[in-house]
Amino acid sequence: MVNVNIEKLLKKEKKSKYWLCQKMNITSRNLNRIIRGETTSISFKYIEEFCFYLNCTPGDLFTIKTTSLVG
Repeated sequence: MVNVNIEKLLKKEKKSKYWLCQKMNITSRNLNRIIRGETTSISFKYIEEFCFYLNCTPGDLFTIKTTSLVG
């Protein structure tokens, strides 16, 4: 499972979700859906902007939680 570390990075930068929405011109609903993992894809445009505004790399933005795929 891929986790998006936006809230952790916002806290590190001492910024709010509202601030990020304003900078990226994204709705708070869509940002929250990305944060909660309720989306199936994120565009490269958003990844680039997240990294720019949160002063991070894609490796900082995403973490992978390993789960067993064999039942």
